[in-house]
Parts: sequence; C-alpha cells; structure tokens
Amino acid sequence: MKTKVVSKESLKDHLHDGMSIMVGGFMACGTPETIVDMIIESGIKDLTMYCNDAGFPDRGIGRIIAKGQCKKLYTSHIGLNPEAQAMMNDGRMEIVLVPQGTLAEQIRAGGSGLGGVLTPTGLGTLVEEGKQVLEIKGKKYLLEEAFKADLSIVKANVADTVGNSRLLGTTLNFNPLMALAGEKVMVEADEIVEHINQDDVTIPHVVVDYVIKEEH
Repeated sequence: MKTKVVSKESLKDHLHDGMSIMVGGFMACGTPETIVDMIIESGIKDLTMYCNDAGFPDRGIGRIIAKGQCKKLYTSHIGLNPEAQAMMNDGRMEIVLVPQGTLAEQIRAGGSGLGGVLTPTGLGTLVEEGKQVLEIKGKKYLLEEAFKADLSIVKANVADTVGNSRLLGTTLNFNPLMALAGEKVMVEADEIVEHINQDDVTIPHVVVDYVIKEEH
C-alpha cells in the first residue's frame, strides 16, 4: 500500500482562502501544532473553523485566530483566549458558541452521513433562535444540523505509513470525530512506524489522506 507520509510543505497545496477546517484538541492538548504552523505560514484567510475551544493566543487554534485568518469559529469555549473574545466583541470574527455535547454530536452526525441531531439542550435560550423545534412523543427538541469540513487536522500519538493512527488519553478529545467529518484528513503524529497492530488503531487508514511527523 502506498505511503501517505509527506512533507509539511507539500500540504500547503491543499489549502485555499475561505475553506472550512476542523481542528482536534482541547486547551491545545491534542492539537496538531505542526499543521497549525503550516496553515499560518500559508497565509490563507477567511476560514470557517470548528474546534472544541479557541485555544490560547500562543497555542493551538488560538495562533490561527491571533493571525486574523479565521473569519467564523464554531466552538464551545473561548474563556482562555482573550484575543478571540476581543475579536468577537469588536466584530472582527464571528463566533458561534455551541454546547460541547451538541458540538460533538453535530460533528459525529456529519461524519456518519446524517443530516443533523435532535437535542433538548438550548431549548428556551438564545441557542434556540432561528432553529427548528420538533416534538417527538410529547417532548420538544432542537434540530441541530450536521457539521462537515473541507479539511480535518488531527493529532495522533503514533501513525503508520498508510495512515492508521493510534490516539491515547486526552488526544482522543474530538480528534476521532473530526477525522470522519473532513473531506480531507491530515494527521500529525509524534511517531511514525511501519505498521500498527489492527487492535490498536483509533483512526483507520481509509479516512486519512496525509501523515506528517510532529516537529514541535
């Protein structure tokens, strides 16, 4: 099987202005920082991004935000990134705050080919505004649309040369979900080996397009 291990520089050919990107990790743990470097170096802008949180100004997705490359962010938490808060307040970036469980389910639905999910979370709050409310067996739910992206970038502890990836501990946060919901998937691995035992695979090679070695 052909190797999917490539150079960081070659990945820039897959980026363009206005694309949508899902970024794994939470509080920068499990975020592929080398691929974040590549996105910053490429200079692409007007991005729509999905991440569990806004990271920090100097770590994780927060570095892309600080460079002004993100136009719209779907996330559950921005409390650790004052730059993101300031950009939201003065209108430089649109932020859609999504309850964390709902965000995970919307991404899972996108990766599973579903149109959306039904959830009672947000009923009667600002989250409900503009959304369809359905009643099922006497109980009301919000219809939350599924999320997909042009690109998902995820972090693995170990990947093999054909893309099978193993994730451990907190790196599991959102990374496996996002790997299924991206049209293209880039994996950054701490270690690249020739072969991972099938029983140890978290993200299968069939959904992975490119693998690079972590440089941080």
